[in-house]
Amino acid sequence: METTLKFQEIVLLFFLQMFFAGDFIMPQIKNENKTKIEPVIITVIYDNNPFLKGLQTDWGFACLVEVGKTKLLFDTGDNGNILLSNMAKLNIDPKSIDFIFLSHFHHDHTGGLSKFLKHNSNVTIYYLKSFPNQLIEEMKKSGAMPVAVSSFQELQTNIFSLGELDGVIPEQSLAIRSPKGIAVITGCAHPGIIKILEMAKSFFSDESIYLAIGGFHLHHLSKDEINNTINKIFKMEILTVAPSHCSGDLARKMFKKVYDDNYIEIGTGRVIKIN
Repeated sequence: METTLKFQEIVLLFFLQMFFAGDFIMPQIKNENKTKIEPVIITVIYDNNPFLKGLQTDWGFACLVEVGKTKLLFDTGDNGNILLSNMAKLNIDPKSIDFIFLSHFHHDHTGGLSKFLKHNSNVTIYYLKSFPNQLIEEMKKSGAMPVAVSSFQELQTNIFSLGELDGVIPEQSLAIRSPKGIAVITGCAHPGIIKILEMAKSFFSDESIYLAIGGFHLHHLSKDEINNTINKIFKMEILTVAPSHCSGDLARKMFKKVYDDNYIEIGTGRVIKIN
């Protein structure tokens, strides 16, 4: 009995030493490259809300994310013709895109993909394993490089997928490390915007969430339900919000009232620079 107790004590001491020495891998993502954080530019290419005159609006969402020299297309909207037309008017060359990030398989977020790939198939496409086989085969036949995502991972330097979150519709959201903190981009937030932001905060526990942008999927909720969601987001210390697409007009007005100067009006053509 005495020998067993001593052995257990030795094992316990060993693990405690490892823990306090920082040798355990913690679930949070630490920023080891603080001096290498690049400016971030987000340009809304596709949205059902207007912003810049001369651009087409349509139900769906897509935006260009620039992190240093890296260019990533987040979703592709519903209609490829509208996507490409708005890109041309915004002086965005499809061939300049390096990567495509698809939040979920709904047509208003993937419908423009086939037309885009006819102009540039030399891209890596990050998609969820739960996507329909037909869409996956379309990516492969185009000559693009599809990469399935299931869990949290760093896709490129300081660009992360929060991984596949379960819900009525599985979805992944994008997280970008910027000079002002983490920017989280959502497609439709089907798993719940609160759940997504809580997940982001758990992964980046030592960093602030500077911006939440994209579809928050609040358009079907009552005023009280929207108010409850906004209060939770505010208490989570999300510094800036930019709801668009399926967030709904009422939610956008309510967010603006609460966040005031830290609310960003979003629509097709809006450019957000984080530097």
